[in-house]
Amino acid sequence: MEEQEILVKLRDPETRNFGFNILVRHYQERLYWHIRKMVIDHDDADDVVQETFVKVWKNIDKFREDASLYTWIYKIATNECLNFLNKKKKRFFISINDVNKELESKIDMGSNLSGDQIQLKLQKALLKLPDKQRMVFNMKYFDDMKFEQIAEITGTSVGALKASHHHAVKKIEDFLNHD
Repeated sequence: MEEQEILVKLRDPETRNFGFNILVRHYQERLYWHIRKMVIDHDDADDVVQETFVKVWKNIDKFREDASLYTWIYKIATNECLNFLNKKKKRFFISINDVNKELESKIDMGSNLSGDQIQLKLQKALLKLPDKQRMVFNMKYFDDMKFEQIAEITGTSVGALKASHHHAVKKIEDFLNHD
């Protein structure tokens, strides 16, 4: 089903629930993996996906269609993901390094990421990046998004995103070359 058809169903009180079920089925897996790459843990990713869809449900009437539905939902998921990571740091009064160590231990415990050693090293290198740099790298590398799409989602200029991506790549290369 196309985005426009989903939107028509969502905006009609008679078919709103049906439209929302279609929307969830259509986007859930892609959002899950986008979020999972940031929060690492399966249960945490499920929670953030659920929060994302709650926000979508509550705010669908505010969607102005100046971006695609997927871009709008992806932006909500991205913000929920960053909020989750920030809350986790604040809730436990732990430093970013401790959060990263916790996430790294989840990678080591085999959190259903690729068992391939290079993939594990890449995941550990990504945890060394600031959250926003990691998000930009994930969108570009794993989701194969164009900088223009990422700019739309993050509300950041293409130039700043390119610089952020460049810094992320350099840090990852340094980590992989020195580990």
